[in-house]
Amino acid sequence: MAYDPVLAARRVDTLIDAGDLRNAAEVLDEMPPWLVVDVLERSGTKDRAVMFRLLPKDTATYVFESLDPPLQSELIHDLHDSRVSEIFAELDPDDRAGLIDELPAKVATRLMRELDPEEQALTAAVLDYPVGSVGRRMSPEYVSTHPDTTAGQTLERVLQRIDRTETIYALPVTDDERHLVGIVGLRSVMRADPDTPIRELMNEAVSARARESDEKAARRCSGERFIVLPIVDDENRLVGILTFDDALRILQDADSEDTARQGGVEPLRRPYLSTPMRSLVRSRVLWLLVLAVGATLTVQVLEVFESTLEQVVALSLFVPLIIGTGGNTGNQAATTVTRALALGDVRPRDTARVLWQEARTGFTLGLILGSVAFAVAGLVYGVDFGLVIGLTLLSLCTIAASVGGIMPLLANTVRADPAVFSNPFISTFVDATGLIVYFLIARAVLGL
Repeated sequence: MAYDPVLAARRVDTLIDAGDLRNAAEVLDEMPPWLVVDVLERSGTKDRAVMFRLLPKDTATYVFESLDPPLQSELIHDLHDSRVSEIFAELDPDDRAGLIDELPAKVATRLMRELDPEEQALTAAVLDYPVGSVGRRMSPEYVSTHPDTTAGQTLERVLQRIDRTETIYALPVTDDERHLVGIVGLRSVMRADPDTPIRELMNEAVSARARESDEKAARRCSGERFIVLPIVDDENRLVGILTFDDALRILQDADSEDTARQGGVEPLRRPYLSTPMRSLVRSRVLWLLVLAVGATLTVQVLEVFESTLEQVVALSLFVPLIIGTGGNTGNQAATTVTRALALGDVRPRDTARVLWQEARTGFTLGLILGSVAFAVAGLVYGVDFGLVIGLTLLSLCTIAASVGGIMPLLANTVRADPAVFSNPFISTFVDATGLIVYFLIARAVLGL
């Protein structure tokens, strides 16, 4: 049966507005849990809290875990009952850590205090690591085994802890001091003779340091197609695991953030339809102000070359072409290199190679575009004018691609977000530079 989240949300909202909570609860109970998540994300804050109270306990737990931390925080603020503590206790430690970052300190402290000692310790272990590190996103709930333990003993251990661990399909292998020495798949353990020692079944383990970037660790996990990536401390002692689904969530968040910042906005960190208008304004206004200030450079360049424009009015007709082509070329290069940087294809030490690669690419693009522009502008305005446009595009594409290519690498070197340094700032820089190149070439060729 096909479900339409929009119609479902509208139907439940109508019942709640009419005060018919019994029918609203029946409608929600008939929905698959994933649809309930969509409905809550599309509803207003007050209706969301009412809907959540109408959900059965099991569905409520699934739905709460599926919501983004900002929405979880809003629900906790609106519910004000013992159910909040129950749901908080049922979350995985890494999910609790993400929620705590969104909660007021007093609320977070109260919820932590109500956890049992074991869950408190597990959650505290995750919170000890800085935001943005993989330690903050790992699960401290795992099943490990020892090289000298047999396959049969390992299976027994898995069965004893099966309800208290994030995953059982890949098991880290540690020595007596908890140092990571390998990893073994559950399939291999189940297929082996019960008396076979794990050291004969295990493989070399690829791991990540707990204080390492979560995005970097997630890309390693995803790129190698690991079900589990063991997380270790500075002494190579096992402290947790990063599962494939958590790695995928980290990469989705990172890609959303990069896409937003390349467009000159801050990431929303929550579904669009549940984002208040003031948050949308706040996510965009700062960048618009920065870009507006940067655009004054373009105005000043036009003012400097005002006399040149007065002598050859036709030059002004091609200003949008020059600005647009330069900005697009720089943005293409920046986006390509930012993506390559995220995937580990290039590193800051490759700056010279990237510069040479993008300079050649920009020159070739400029040669193609400049030749076409020379032919078209030359036919309409004369050969000299066509030469101005052609040489400008050739020069500007080379400059824009070079700058666009190295800016993400420079940003990474100074530990800034490459996406922030990319498209918005490159567009502003290339606009001003392009006009300077354009008018200088015009003066030289046209003898102004």
